[in-house]
Amino acid sequence: MRIGRVQSFKTEFLDFAIRQQVLLFGEYKTKAGRMSPYFFNAGLFNDGLSLKRLGEFYAKAIDASGLAYDGLFGPAYKGIPLAASVAIALASAGRNVPYSYNRKEAKDHGEGGNIVGAPLRGRILIVDDVISAGTSVRESVQLIRAAGATPCAVAIALDRMERGQGELSAVQEVSRDFGLPVISIVDLDDLAEHFAGKTEWRATLSRIHDYRAAYGVAAA
Repeated sequence: MRIGRVQSFKTEFLDFAIRQQVLLFGEYKTKAGRMSPYFFNAGLFNDGLSLKRLGEFYAKAIDASGLAYDGLFGPAYKGIPLAASVAIALASAGRNVPYSYNRKEAKDHGEGGNIVGAPLRGRILIVDDVISAGTSVRESVQLIRAAGATPCAVAIALDRMERGQGELSAVQEVSRDFGLPVISIVDLDDLAEHFAGKTEWRATLSRIHDYRAAYGVAAA
């Protein structure tokens, strides 16, 4: 565990996600068939206030990374409101950044094409909720490059730090395959540190440590 690593916005985000019941604890079966001690569903940030706050947390994590970027891209479908909320949060903080997103199917009338919003130019930051198989990132990279722009990073809410089919996590595979850094608001180590020393969360923390030991990967 990386003692003292959790920045204030990470702690605030975890408290927020728990209050919103976006982050739940118990026994949940993952797509890989594993029994996870927690479940994260960003789709439950589903009202104006929670989406506003979520965008602010993304913006803080992006700012803390020091990343240089020119625009935001939200892969359909979950990434669309996320990219919009981040653009709004950045504008409220004094930086007006263009954003765009894709359609699942190209439109053959009106403006046509499968990209909606600002033209893709310069260094583009992809905004999504989590990285599972990396499919949406792969599609986003192809779309951004096809437009003549450069994908520069991916921002997500939670990095599960969990092995996929091999020894690497989905996040690490994206970094390896595309050469892209991945910025997360929080990761599983942040979650464990958040509960450290809190008696009422001792059993939950123990289950998280056990799961981490069985399926986890080292921090990047």
